[in-house]
Amino acid sequence: MDGVVAGLVPGAGWAAWRVLVWVPALALVIDWWLGEPPAAWHPVVWMGKALQRGGERLAPTVPVAQDWRCFWLAALVWCALAAIVLIVSEMLQHAAFALHELLAAAVLAFLLKPLLAWRMLRDEVLAVEVALGQSLPEGRARLSRLVSRDVSALSAVEVRESAIESLAENLNDSVVAPLFWFVLLGLPGAALYRFANTADAMWGYPGMRGGRYWQWAGKWAAHADDVLSWLPARITALLLVAGARGMRLRTLARQARKTPSPNSGWPMAAMALALGVRLAKPGVYTLHGAGRAAGPLDTRRAARLGGNAVLALVPLLAAAQLLLVMVCAA
Repeated sequence: MDGVVAGLVPGAGWAAWRVLVWVPALALVIDWWLGEPPAAWHPVVWMGKALQRGGERLAPTVPVAQDWRCFWLAALVWCALAAIVLIVSEMLQHAAFALHELLAAAVLAFLLKPLLAWRMLRDEVLAVEVALGQSLPEGRARLSRLVSRDVSALSAVEVRESAIESLAENLNDSVVAPLFWFVLLGLPGAALYRFANTADAMWGYPGMRGGRYWQWAGKWAAHADDVLSWLPARITALLLVAGARGMRLRTLARQARKTPSPNSGWPMAAMALALGVRLAKPGVYTLHGAGRAAGPLDTRRAARLGGNAVLALVPLLAAAQLLLVMVCAA
C-alpha cells in the first residue's frame, strides 16, 4: 500500500506525502508562469513521435473487415511503449525522492508540468474567439488547431460551440486526469495517462485518417484511454457544475450519454448546462438542446469556469493524498 501513496517509490508515508502534496499546485503554477517547454524537450511530443512511427508500421492503408492480428500487434506495441514510459518516469521520480524534501517537490513539479496543460488550452480557446471576431474563416482556421473535425462548413456559432466543447473535454484530458493519476501512482501514473491519451488521439479512430485505417490498429488505444479517463471525466463534470444552482445529477448524466464517447460527454454536458448554452456536433449529438446559442461572452465564461474548476481541484487533490496516507498507515 505504501507504493500507492508515493507512486511506487520506497519510503512512502508522511515524508512522501509532505513532498507529493505540494507537487500538483507547484506544477500548475509553473504551467501558468512558463507555459509549455520547447518541443525538443517535451515528453508528450516524444510520445507522439514514437506512436507515429509505430502507427505507420501497424495501420493498413486500406479498410479491412476484420484484422485481429493487427489488433494484438498494436496492443503489444502500446504495452511496450507504455512500459518504457513507466520505467523512465519511475526512475526520474526515484531520483527526485533522493533529494531534500523541498527540492524533491520542485523537481517533481517540473517533471509533472509537461504532462498537464491548462494555460495553453485556455489561451488557444480564447484565441478562437478573438479570431472569430475578425472573420469566420480566421475563426475556423484557429479552431482547426484544437479539433480534428472538418471545420470548413461550420458557422460562427458552431465554431464557438466547438471551442467551448474542446475546452471542457481537454480540461479533463490535460489537467484533471493527469493530476488524478498522479495522486494515485505518482509521476508514473500521470505519465501513463498522458501516453494513453496521446495514443488515443493518434490511433483511436474508427475508420480512415491520414491515409491509414485505424479500426483495428487503434482499438486497444481507444479502450485504454476510455478506462483511464472514466472516473476523472466525471470528476471534471462535477467540478464544472459545482456552483450551478438547481443542477440535478440525473440531468447531467442524461445529457452526457448523448455523445458516442463514454467519457467526453460528461465535461461537455456539464459545461453546456453550467453556461446555459447548447453545444452540438452537427449530425452527431446536441447537448442541452433547450439552451440558447453560445455568444462571444460565453467563451470567456467557459474559460472562467474551467479556471475555477482547476482551483477547486487543488485542495481536493491534497485531501485525497492525505486520505491515502491515513488509510495506508492504518
